[in-house]
Amino acid sequence: MSLTLTGQDRPELRKAIEEMVESGFTGVTMRVHDERGEWAGGAGRCKLGESTKPPVDGHVRIGSNTKTFTATVVLQLAAEDTIGLDDPVADCLPEFGLDPRITVRMLLQHTSGVFNFTGEYYDDGTFAPGIPATTAGREWVDNRFKTYQPEELARLASSRPARFEPGTDWSYSNTNYVLAGLLVGKVTGHSLAEEMQRRILGPLGLSGTVLPGTGPEIPEPHAHAYYRYEEDGEQKTVDVTRQNPSWISTGGDMISTTRDLHTFISALMSGKLLPAPLLAEMCKPHPKAGYGLGVFVQGAGDNGGTVIAHNGGMAGHAALMYSTPDGGKTLTAALNYVDDAALSMAMAFQKATQRLVQEVFGGGQDGQAR
Repeated sequence: MSLTLTGQDRPELRKAIEEMVESGFTGVTMRVHDERGEWAGGAGRCKLGESTKPPVDGHVRIGSNTKTFTATVVLQLAAEDTIGLDDPVADCLPEFGLDPRITVRMLLQHTSGVFNFTGEYYDDGTFAPGIPATTAGREWVDNRFKTYQPEELARLASSRPARFEPGTDWSYSNTNYVLAGLLVGKVTGHSLAEEMQRRILGPLGLSGTVLPGTGPEIPEPHAHAYYRYEEDGEQKTVDVTRQNPSWISTGGDMISTTRDLHTFISALMSGKLLPAPLLAEMCKPHPKAGYGLGVFVQGAGDNGGTVIAHNGGMAGHAALMYSTPDGGKTLTAALNYVDDAALSMAMAFQKATQRLVQEVFGGGQDGQAR
C-alpha cells in the first residue's frame, strides 16, 4: 500500500500515512527530512476507482500554504524599506475604503478585522456567506471555472461589516492576503507572481511550484481532487482537480510539490530568505491563535519543541508544511480526498496532522532511537 523512496525504512511513518487513508483520505504522500536523512512515501490511490498510487512528488494545490510565500515576499519588501509593517494599508490601496488603522502587519497576522470574502463564521455559530463560488454544494461545482479579479474580492469584503476593530482581536481571513498581494503589486509595479518568481521560486529552484492565476490546469503528475454534494436526495461526486483558483486568489491559489515545500520552508527558517530580525517578527505568535506573520507557531506535543507550520486545503487537495525553527527538520505532505459542504474530512485531517507532528517532531514511537 505504501512506497518508501529514500532513507531508512520508517515503519512508523508508513503506518501513519496508511492510517490516514483508512480514515477516509483517497491518497497521501509525505516527505520527512531529519537527522536520519530523507524519507518519502505514499499510500492510497491517485484516483477514485483506480489502484494507481498517488505520485510521491506529484503536484498538489497547496491552499493556504500560499500565505507563507506571500508573507515572505512582503517581509522581503519590508527589509528593503519598500513597505513598512506598521504603515496603513489604505495609504497604498485607497480604492477599497479600508479602515485607516489597518496596517500591513495586521494583514499578515489576521488582526485587521476585515470581512473574509470566502464567508465568515461567527462565534455564535452563524455564517455570513461570501462570494457565490464558495457557497457549498452544486453552486460551488457549477462556479468552479468562473474568473474573479482580486480587486473584486477586496471590494466585496470591504463592503461588508468588519468583524472587529483593527488590532483588537484575531480572525483568519483570506481577504488579508488578497490585499497583501495587491499591495505587492502596487509598491513594486509587478504582479505578486513576478515578484515571487524573482525572489523565491527562481533563487531556490522551485521548478514544481506554480502561481496559476486563472488557469484551471495542474501540472502532471498529480493525484485527483473530488467534491461531493447532494442533489434530489442523491450523493454526487465530481472530479474538481481542474478549477479556476482565482476565487481564492493570493489567499491560497498556488500549486507545489512536497519536495518544493520542504526546500522553501527549510530555506525560510534557516535564514536564507529573510534577515534575522524579520524572521523573528514572522515567528512571533499572536496569543489567541499562535499565528505569526504568515505562519503558525505551535508546540509539537509530548517532548517536542516549537514547530513553524502552515497547512492548506483546496477543494479535495491539501498540503502540510512543518519545520523546526532552524529549518533542520521538516515534514511536508500532499493529500487528496473527497471534500463536501459539511467538511466531513475536517476531524480526520486534524487528528492526522496531530499524529504526524507528534511522530516526527514530538518524540513519537521512534523518538528514543534518534
